[in-house]
Amino acid sequence: MNTAPRNEQEARALTTAHVMPLAVFLGFLLLLQAVTSMIGWKHPDAPWWRRAPEQWMYPLQALVVFGLLLRGWKYYDFRWSAKGVLAGIVCGAVGIGFWLLPTTLYDRMGLTSDPEGWMSWFGIAARKEGFDPGIFHSPVAWWPAVVLRFFRAVVVVALAEEIFWRGFMMRWLLDRDGDWWKQPFGKHAWISYLVVTGLFTAVHSGPDRIMAFVYGTITYLLCVRSKSLGTCVAMHATANLLMCLYIMAYGKYGLW
Repeated sequence: MNTAPRNEQEARALTTAHVMPLAVFLGFLLLLQAVTSMIGWKHPDAPWWRRAPEQWMYPLQALVVFGLLLRGWKYYDFRWSAKGVLAGIVCGAVGIGFWLLPTTLYDRMGLTSDPEGWMSWFGIAARKEGFDPGIFHSPVAWWPAVVLRFFRAVVVVALAEEIFWRGFMMRWLLDRDGDWWKQPFGKHAWISYLVVTGLFTAVHSGPDRIMAFVYGTITYLLCVRSKSLGTCVAMHATANLLMCLYIMAYGKYGLW
């Protein structure tokens, strides 16, 4: 959608398309906590769907949110360009390099347990405990679990987060009481930088927060410079793809 909404109904539809995917995504995370508390059973004899509810909740989350993204697709103005995608790929590689630095330092320092103090605050940790597809011993189950996990991170998360943070929130902060859709994409304002980057940092787990702030800052600068939602999506998708490959290579399942 390349123009501002023509009426209030269209404005509501535009807002819903930008907000709903991430809202539902976060809602699933809360639902996962509730489901885990009700049926979760960390026991060797427990069936996989009770021992690790995230193994079926995450794929369901990804498919539902992707459906919402497709439904609202006509409302997204990505402004794709080869130059923008290339810039996004480069920035994504740089950004995820910072994100993975703390746990990489953990390995390089030869640590055998998670440290405390400043190193813990910085995020230096093993990051081994998390979404481990190794719970499935059969390739028939292992491969779908891994493919859907990549799909969730590289496609669904990249789209839902950038559409909300950069496509909606940055505009809304500039004109909360008026017609925020008249605000141009990627317009610089300190309130947009501080609030969006701060919230992006807050929704990530403790060990990731310092580097999430660094990553969010790089994304904000790219957004302001490129004026392209597609460029921001390309950055996020690249970063998450590289992170997924890193996780699988080094068993850092706590990163996702």
